[in-house]
Amino acid sequence: MSALAGKSVLVTGAARGIGAGIAEAVVAAGGAVALIDIDPAGAETAAALGDAHFFQCDVRSLAEVERAVADAEQALGGLDGLANNAGINAYFDAVAMTEDEWDSVFAVDLKAAWMLAKAALPGLIARRGAIVNISSIQARLTIRGFFPYAAAKAGLEGLTRSLALDYAPAGVRVNAVAPGYTDTRLVQEWLDLQDDAAATLRGVLQSIPLGRMATPREIGDAVVFLLSDQASAITGATLAVDCGTGVRFAT
Repeated sequence: MSALAGKSVLVTGAARGIGAGIAEAVVAAGGAVALIDIDPAGAETAAALGDAHFFQCDVRSLAEVERAVADAEQALGGLDGLANNAGINAYFDAVAMTEDEWDSVFAVDLKAAWMLAKAALPGLIARRGAIVNISSIQARLTIRGFFPYAAAKAGLEGLTRSLALDYAPAGVRVNAVAPGYTDTRLVQEWLDLQDDAAATLRGVLQSIPLGRMATPREIGDAVVFLLSDQASAITGATLAVDCGTGVRFAT
Protein backbone atom coordinates (compact mmCIF):
# COMPACT_ATOMS: atom_id res chain seq x y z
CA MET A 1 0.00 0.00 0.00
CA SER A 2 1.19 3.52 -0.80
CA ALA A 3 -1.91 5.58 -0.02
CA LEU A 4 0.17 7.97 2.09
CA ALA A 5 3.44 7.85 0.16
CA GLY A 6 5.27 11.12 0.60
CA LYS A 7 2.89 12.31 3.32
CA SER A 8 3.57 13.02 7.00
CA VAL A 9 1.09 12.41 9.81
CA LEU A 10 0.96 13.33 13.49
CA VAL A 11 -0.90 10.86 15.73
CA THR A 12 -1.90 11.70 19.30
CA GLY A 13 -2.35 9.20 22.11
CA ALA A 14 -0.11 6.90 20.11
CA ALA A 15 1.81 5.01 22.78
CA ARG A 16 -0.53 2.02 22.61
CA GLY A 17 -4.00 0.91 21.56
CA ILE A 18 -5.79 2.64 18.70
CA GLY A 19 -3.17 5.37 18.44
CA ALA A 20 -0.41 2.82 17.95
CA GLY A 21 -2.62 1.03 15.41
CA ILE A 22 -3.05 4.28 13.47
CA ALA A 23 0.70 4.93 13.47
CA GLU A 24 1.35 1.39 12.27
CA ALA A 25 -1.19 1.80 9.46
CA VAL A 26 0.36 5.11 8.38
CA VAL A 27 3.79 3.51 8.06
CA ALA A 28 2.33 0.52 6.21
CA ALA A 29 0.70 2.96 3.77
CA GLY A 30 4.06 4.55 3.01
CA GLY A 31 3.69 7.61 5.23
CA ALA A 32 6.03 9.19 7.74
CA VAL A 33 4.71 9.49 11.27
CA ALA A 34 5.25 11.35 14.52
CA LEU A 35 3.69 10.05 17.73
CA ILE A 36 2.78 12.12 20.76
CA ASP A 37 1.59 10.83 24.11
CA ILE A 38 1.95 11.64 27.80
CA ASP A 39 3.12 8.04 28.26
CA PRO A 40 6.90 7.68 27.64
CA ALA A 41 6.21 4.17 26.30
CA GLY A 42 5.47 5.97 23.05
CA ALA A 43 9.22 6.01 22.44
CA GLU A 44 9.22 2.20 22.30
CA THR A 45 6.24 2.20 19.94
CA ALA A 46 7.99 4.64 17.63
CA ALA A 47 11.20 2.61 17.71
CA ALA A 48 9.31 -0.55 16.77
CA LEU A 49 7.86 1.23 13.74
CA GLY A 50 11.31 2.10 12.45
CA ASP A 51 11.46 5.56 10.91
CA ALA A 52 9.08 7.24 13.36
CA HIS A 53 9.42 10.07 15.85
CA PHE A 54 8.06 10.39 19.38
CA PHE A 55 7.44 13.54 21.38
CA GLN A 56 6.16 13.33 24.93
CA CYS A 57 3.27 15.74 25.41
CA ASP A 58 0.41 16.44 27.80
CA VAL A 59 -2.42 17.31 25.40
CA ARG A 60 -4.21 19.20 28.18
CA SER A 61 -1.59 21.96 27.87
CA LEU A 62 -1.71 24.32 24.88
CA ALA A 63 1.96 25.21 25.35
CA GLU A 64 2.97 21.54 25.20
CA VAL A 65 0.70 20.92 22.22
CA GLU A 66 2.19 23.84 20.30
CA ARG A 67 5.70 22.63 21.09
CA ALA A 68 4.93 19.05 20.04
CA VAL A 69 3.34 20.13 16.77
CA ALA A 70 6.31 22.37 16.00
CA ASP A 71 8.73 19.54 16.81
CA ALA A 72 6.79 17.13 14.61
CA GLU A 73 6.70 19.59 11.72
CA GLN A 74 10.44 20.09 12.00
CA ALA A 75 11.17 16.37 12.20
CA LEU A 76 8.90 15.45 9.31
CA GLY A 77 9.38 18.52 7.16
CA GLY A 78 5.76 19.57 7.63
CA LEU A 79 2.44 17.83 8.21
CA ASP A 80 -0.13 16.50 5.76
CA GLY A 81 -2.34 14.86 8.35
CA LEU A 82 -3.40 14.94 11.99
CA ALA A 83 -5.06 12.01 13.75
CA ASN A 84 -6.61 13.18 17.04
CA ASN A 85 -6.80 9.98 19.04
CA ALA A 86 -5.84 10.94 22.61
CA GLY A 87 -8.67 10.18 24.98
CA ILE A 88 -9.65 8.73 28.34
CA ASN A 89 -12.58 6.67 29.57
CA ALA A 90 -14.97 8.27 32.03
CA TYR A 91 -17.28 6.55 34.52
CA PHE A 92 -19.27 9.04 36.58
CA ASP A 93 -22.67 9.66 38.06
CA ALA A 94 -24.08 13.01 36.92
CA VAL A 95 -24.94 14.06 40.47
CA ALA A 96 -21.79 12.82 42.19
CA MET A 97 -19.36 14.05 39.53
CA THR A 98 -17.43 17.19 40.49
CA GLU A 99 -16.71 20.18 38.30
CA ASP A 100 -12.99 19.35 38.32
CA GLU A 101 -13.72 15.80 37.20
CA TRP A 102 -15.90 17.09 34.34
CA ASP A 103 -13.16 19.48 33.25
CA SER A 104 -10.53 16.74 33.38
CA VAL A 105 -12.54 14.52 31.03
CA PHE A 106 -13.36 17.23 28.52
CA ALA A 107 -9.78 18.54 28.59
CA VAL A 108 -8.58 15.30 27.00
CA ASP A 109 -11.59 13.99 25.09
CA LEU A 110 -12.67 17.25 23.43
CA LYS A 111 -10.58 20.33 24.19
CA ALA A 112 -7.32 18.63 23.21
CA ALA A 113 -8.63 17.93 19.70
CA TRP A 114 -9.34 21.63 19.24
CA MET A 115 -5.90 22.60 20.56
CA LEU A 116 -4.15 20.14 18.23
CA ALA A 117 -6.18 21.48 15.31
CA LYS A 118 -5.41 25.05 16.36
CA ALA A 119 -1.67 24.32 16.32
CA ALA A 120 -1.60 22.16 13.19
CA LEU A 121 -4.06 23.93 10.88
CA PRO A 122 -1.70 26.62 9.57
CA GLY A 123 0.66 23.93 8.29
CA LEU A 124 -2.19 21.73 7.07
CA ILE A 125 -3.67 24.63 5.11
CA ALA A 126 -0.34 25.21 3.39
CA ARG A 127 -0.28 21.56 2.27
CA ARG A 128 -4.05 21.05 1.84
CA GLY A 129 -3.94 18.33 4.45
CA ALA A 130 -6.55 16.47 6.47
CA ILE A 131 -7.64 15.83 10.05
CA VAL A 132 -9.26 12.68 11.42
CA ASN A 133 -10.75 12.77 14.91
CA ILE A 134 -11.28 9.51 16.78
CA SER A 135 -14.81 9.64 18.11
CA SER A 136 -16.86 6.66 19.30
CA ILE A 137 -20.21 5.10 18.52
CA GLN A 138 -21.03 6.41 22.01
CA ALA A 139 -21.38 9.84 20.44
CA ARG A 140 -24.79 8.63 19.21
CA LEU A 141 -25.44 5.31 20.98
CA THR A 142 -24.44 4.80 24.58
CA ILE A 143 -24.72 2.38 27.49
CA ARG A 144 -25.17 3.00 31.19
CA GLY A 145 -22.19 4.16 33.16
CA PHE A 146 -20.40 6.20 30.51
CA PHE A 147 -21.38 9.71 31.57
CA PRO A 148 -19.85 12.07 30.44
CA TYR A 149 -17.76 10.19 27.83
CA ALA A 150 -20.70 10.08 25.42
CA ALA A 151 -21.21 13.82 25.76
CA ALA A 152 -17.55 14.55 25.01
CA LYS A 153 -17.56 12.31 21.93
CA ALA A 154 -20.77 13.93 20.67
CA GLY A 155 -19.00 17.25 21.03
CA LEU A 156 -16.04 15.91 19.09
CA GLU A 157 -18.28 15.01 16.17
CA GLY A 158 -19.76 18.51 16.29
CA LEU A 159 -16.25 19.94 16.24
CA THR A 160 -15.49 17.73 13.24
CA ARG A 161 -18.45 19.04 11.27
CA SER A 162 -17.70 22.67 12.14
CA LEU A 163 -14.02 22.50 11.22
CA ALA A 164 -14.90 20.66 8.00
CA LEU A 165 -17.22 23.47 6.96
CA ASP A 166 -14.92 26.29 8.03
CA TYR A 167 -11.76 24.96 6.39
CA ALA A 168 -13.18 23.39 3.23
CA PRO A 169 -12.42 26.60 1.27
CA ALA A 170 -8.77 26.16 2.27
CA GLY A 171 -8.75 22.59 0.96
CA VAL A 172 -8.47 20.96 4.39
CA ARG A 173 -10.74 17.97 4.99
CA VAL A 174 -11.90 17.04 8.50
CA ASN A 175 -13.57 13.72 9.29
CA ALA A 176 -14.10 11.38 12.23
CA VAL A 177 -13.85 7.65 12.81
CA ALA A 178 -16.22 6.17 15.37
CA PRO A 179 -14.96 2.85 16.74
CA GLY A 180 -17.19 0.48 18.63
CA TYR A 181 -15.78 -2.18 20.95
CA THR A 182 -12.09 -2.42 20.09
CA ASP A 183 -9.48 -4.77 21.51
CA THR A 184 -7.61 -2.20 23.61
CA ARG A 185 -6.47 -1.59 27.16
CA LEU A 186 -9.32 0.90 27.69
CA VAL A 187 -11.96 -1.69 26.82
CA GLN A 188 -10.26 -4.19 29.12
CA GLU A 189 -10.27 -1.52 31.84
CA TRP A 190 -14.04 -1.22 31.45
CA LEU A 191 -14.50 -4.99 31.50
CA ASP A 192 -12.47 -5.23 34.70
CA LEU A 193 -14.92 -2.89 36.41
CA GLN A 194 -17.84 -5.24 35.80
CA ASP A 195 -19.06 -7.73 38.41
CA ASP A 196 -18.31 -10.62 36.03
CA ALA A 197 -15.85 -9.58 33.34
CA ALA A 198 -16.00 -12.91 31.49
CA ALA A 199 -19.79 -12.90 31.32
CA THR A 200 -19.82 -9.27 30.23
CA LEU A 201 -17.35 -10.02 27.45
CA ARG A 202 -19.49 -12.92 26.24
CA GLY A 203 -22.51 -10.63 26.15
CA VAL A 204 -20.58 -7.95 24.29
CA LEU A 205 -19.40 -10.37 21.62
CA GLN A 206 -22.92 -11.79 21.22
CA SER A 207 -24.23 -8.26 20.61
CA ILE A 208 -21.77 -7.52 17.79
CA PRO A 209 -23.05 -8.60 14.36
CA LEU A 210 -19.60 -9.73 13.22
CA GLY A 211 -19.10 -11.56 16.51
CA ARG A 212 -15.82 -9.90 17.42
CA MET A 213 -14.19 -6.64 18.39
CA ALA A 214 -12.28 -4.52 15.91
CA THR A 215 -8.50 -4.39 16.19
CA PRO A 216 -6.54 -1.14 16.59
CA ARG A 217 -5.01 -1.72 13.16
CA GLU A 218 -8.46 -1.90 11.56
CA ILE A 219 -9.25 1.50 13.04
CA GLY A 220 -5.89 2.69 11.73
CA ASP A 221 -6.64 1.49 8.22
CA ALA A 222 -9.89 3.51 8.22
CA VAL A 223 -7.97 6.59 9.37
CA VAL A 224 -5.42 6.11 6.58
CA PHE A 225 -8.24 5.98 4.04
CA LEU A 226 -9.72 9.26 5.30
CA LEU A 227 -6.31 10.94 5.34
CA SER A 228 -5.50 9.78 1.83
CA ASP A 229 -6.44 11.19 -1.57
CA GLN A 230 -8.77 8.19 -1.96
CA ALA A 231 -11.15 10.12 0.32
CA SER A 232 -10.67 13.43 -1.49
CA ALA A 233 -14.43 14.09 -1.75
CA ILE A 234 -15.19 13.22 1.90
CA THR A 235 -15.32 15.88 4.61
CA GLY A 236 -17.48 16.43 7.65
CA ALA A 237 -18.31 12.73 7.83
CA THR A 238 -18.15 10.17 10.62
CA LEU A 239 -17.22 6.64 9.60
CA ALA A 240 -18.34 3.90 11.99
CA VAL A 241 -15.79 1.09 12.39
CA ASP A 242 -17.67 -1.03 14.88
CA CYS A 243 -18.13 -4.52 13.38
CA GLY A 244 -21.79 -3.65 12.90
CA THR A 245 -22.65 -2.77 16.50
CA GLY A 246 -24.42 0.44 15.56
CA VAL A 247 -26.86 -1.10 13.09
CA ARG A 248 -28.90 -3.20 15.49
CA PHE A 249 -31.16 -2.81 18.48
CA ALA A 250 -29.74 -4.06 21.76
CA THR A 251 -31.28 -7.29 22.99
